[in-house]
Amino acid sequence: MTTASFTVVGMTCGHCVNSVTEEVSAVPGVSAVDVDLESGGLTVTSDAPVDESAVRAAVEEAGYSVAG
Repeated sequence: MTTASFTVVGMTCGHCVNSVTEEVSAVPGVSAVDVDLESGGLTVTSDAPVDESAVRAAVEEAGYSVAG
């Protein structure tokens, strides 16, 4: 198991969290997604290192962006 952490910009409510969770969960290899609304923290758990560009694309698909 590996984890990767990101900071999502633009989330304001529970619906935002659900959108990001749903999109990132669809990234191949992802086994768990934890989103913290207050901090914008996104932790992605996977069996093997996950493709960072795929996570960024999933966050953008949900309508938000990844900081940094």
